[in-house]
Amino acid sequence: MSKHTNITAFLTQHLQGEHSVALNAILADVLSACKKIAVAIDKGALAGNMGSLASENVQGEVQKALDVITNDIFIEACQQSGYIAGMASEELVDVVEIAQDKCKNGQYLLSFDPLDGSSNVNVNISVGTIFSILKSANKKPELADFLQSGTEQICAGYALYGTSTMFVLTAGNGVNGFTLDADSNEFLLTHPNMQIAKETQEFAINMSNYRFWREPVQRYIDECLQGEEGDRKKDFNMRWVASMVAEVHRILVRGGVFMYPTDSNSRSGKLRLMYEANPMSFIVEQAGGASTTGTQRILEVQPTGIHQRVPVMMGCKSEVDRIVAYHQTKPKRK
Repeated sequence: MSKHTNITAFLTQHLQGEHSVALNAILADVLSACKKIAVAIDKGALAGNMGSLASENVQGEVQKALDVITNDIFIEACQQSGYIAGMASEELVDVVEIAQDKCKNGQYLLSFDPLDGSSNVNVNISVGTIFSILKSANKKPELADFLQSGTEQICAGYALYGTSTMFVLTAGNGVNGFTLDADSNEFLLTHPNMQIAKETQEFAINMSNYRFWREPVQRYIDECLQGEEGDRKKDFNMRWVASMVAEVHRILVRGGVFMYPTDSNSRSGKLRLMYEANPMSFIVEQAGGASTTGTQRILEVQPTGIHQRVPVMMGCKSEVDRIVAYHQTKPKRK
């Protein structure tokens, strides 16, 4: 008998309030989808699903076979509860309309990135799934119903497909992590009450874009790179996985800061607000961290489109506060 609590029992005990019944049902579908996605990823090249397709998604990104497979899995699995009135996916231009017989209690919206970091699948590096749940004002939602700020999220989470499959979520009362047990096919609580370390000596950023960053970000990274000889008086380690799920998970487990800032090539940033930045910001803040565009708390950004992009800097609160302060001061560099 495992000493770990399974996720169904955990959610039954800890989800309280007006959304508890619906969230239990919705999350059961999300968990089912993530288990199926984990299997599809594990099969990999054996199933012939590791290559790229001759198509692009709405972002203009070349789709991997697994992008399409995981998107289909998620959409199908998450129509079972009857509580989801509509969905928005990274892979689709428009919102997904749910048939009336499958949304009899449709009061919620689900936004998701079915396969975050899909460029990593061919080289066997960690990828993930990100999701966000909002309340819907209509049983037949339109695009405008999805455009709610991150503060309106009821629940958010991610699955990480790495050395083990993990599921991490928050419903506004802390962050908890569960690991998929292969024997029972159940997610078991292994990381209760996850908290981001208050101090760090680690940052994650794509250094190849350095020349395109704005001065405040260059200043922060310069200070980290100067180590003990610089103003910070301590050495930093740099990490970069090119998967937001993997980057944020590392921060939750051992601290750090993750940055995908705006630059001269992508003035609005690269990461999507609704199904990447918002859910991850909700999780990070619930774990004691902070998240910013550099000039605004991400959860307070008012969306203008379901595929809107924003710059993202999140993680250890003291480091994020420093980055925000640099955005508020006059340039130091000549």
